[in-house]
Amino acid sequence: MADPISGPTLLTPRAQLKRKHSEIVDLTNDDEDAAPGPSATPANDAVSHGQHRRLEDDEVGGDDGSVFEDALDEIELNPYVPTEGDDEALSENVAAQMRAQLRENGPEEFIRKYLSNRVIPLKLLGTAFGIDPNLDLPKEVHLRILGLAILRAYHKRQKLTQYNTIDDAVDLLRKSHNIMVITGAGISTSLGIPDFRSKGTGFYDKVRGLGYETGEEVFDIDNFDGNPNIFYNLAGDILPDQQRFSPTHGFLRLLQDKSRLQTNYTQNIDNLERLAGIDEERLIQCHGSFATASCRKCHNEVPGEDIFGDIRAKRVARCKLCAENLAKQPMKKQKAFKLRKNDWEDSSDDDSAYDVPEAGVMKPDITFFGEQLPNNFFERFTDRDAKTVDLVVVIGTSLKVAPVSEMPNHLPHNVPHIFISREPIKHVTFDIQLLGDCDHVVYELCRRAGWALKHEMIPPNFRAKVRAVEGSDCMWTVRPKKPKADASTPHGERRLEATPRRQENGIDAARRHRETMVDVTPQQHKSKVLTPASKQKDMADTASQKGTGTVFTALYKPH
Repeated sequence: MADPISGPTLLTPRAQLKRKHSEIVDLTNDDEDAAPGPSATPANDAVSHGQHRRLEDDEVGGDDGSVFEDALDEIELNPYVPTEGDDEALSENVAAQMRAQLRENGPEEFIRKYLSNRVIPLKLLGTAFGIDPNLDLPKEVHLRILGLAILRAYHKRQKLTQYNTIDDAVDLLRKSHNIMVITGAGISTSLGIPDFRSKGTGFYDKVRGLGYETGEEVFDIDNFDGNPNIFYNLAGDILPDQQRFSPTHGFLRLLQDKSRLQTNYTQNIDNLERLAGIDEERLIQCHGSFATASCRKCHNEVPGEDIFGDIRAKRVARCKLCAENLAKQPMKKQKAFKLRKNDWEDSSDDDSAYDVPEAGVMKPDITFFGEQLPNNFFERFTDRDAKTVDLVVVIGTSLKVAPVSEMPNHLPHNVPHIFISREPIKHVTFDIQLLGDCDHVVYELCRRAGWALKHEMIPPNFRAKVRAVEGSDCMWTVRPKKPKADASTPHGERRLEATPRRQENGIDAARRHRETMVDVTPQQHKSKVLTPASKQKDMADTASQKGTGTVFTALYKPH
């Protein structure tokens, strides 16, 4: 049996393995003939091809490869962090030095030095790559996970030190012409569409609150086929309005109009990118969308809007084509049930028992967990975009679902990466992180670039405040500035934009004032003060007695 680390089991790449949306390796397309000999390694292949690796090629072989991939995904998202004085873990300085050696010398040399010779105990070495030393794992399993962690750490992109500030981000946008934009649910939340993973407000939290073990159950393809009611009872919460798109969608369209957008890889299923006018040839919907729906039985495809009524009514949509075909067929008698010799009752002569076939269930063409991602995702990324991209902008996603989460590590490492979202992430290394509402961040970028991003949801005088995150020179918060107090308002009170409700209140107030409008003296007019109604009668009497007066016109200005 080959050694789990140094043998071909780990280091031989398997051709055309495509990780599913559920982060499971699809072994049906494995091409054993394409596998190189034991001397070939992903490390050598990456070096000889300028670190251009195919996203669909998985480093782990064997039928259990997905188990190790999933385990390492969890380790990357929740790495082991040693406490001060922890004697079961390497110090951060030593761990950083070892990772630097790995990048400098390559995984083969690193494995030979630290694993073959066992210079450092395996569990202690694993802490340099976030592996908990207290995991109760068989030695062979621990070895294999550690080997995979070493390979991933070698291929993980490193920060480009020349890019750090928001102005650096603006300069990159100005000079780049092949921008890859990876988007997630955060670009639609300002429209009232919930994201999936935010604590307290995300869709998955709501699902768990209804008693489901995990939020992902709603989008599990086996669960859907077994009981589509689960999906149809909840999908109305994420059904897109289809009437408008966010300022961030407008930003994508602006990049396209300026001939800078190479491809938008969206994980969203709301199809709002098309509503914003993103060209079909520049859009990859990684997880499908609500744009169409298909029958699980006959695969008949219809426009997605055809089942929106059923989704809103929490009613399982059935295929109309199936129903029409079934209506043309005579009902078939059920196959007789053959009883065993000693069975006391025989119901096979029941002529009233007939098969009652049902029309197929309609499913929106979104990629459920357990389904394969569309082929154009891998083909476009590997064969075209990875070779020509000059800037990557990731917006509104926590990058927790493979294979999209792996994209930055499969691009040339000299390509700058910008991250825009409410919360920072650590499992992927970005050059610049801009933290805040996506709409606010992209508007500020456009303002600094001298680009006009016009959208009805952006206030006319919107300005943002940019501040460095303490302890970092490449993370920045972008927050709206509070409007300055208007000196013309009493006591410096802040004046807000007149919303329709405020405008209506203002009109009513002006009408009430006109009904009680009185003549005032020039001195009173000069004061520009609207006298309380209780004193207006006395003022009117005084003005009429003096025989002089002017009309005072008050303009209501909503506060």
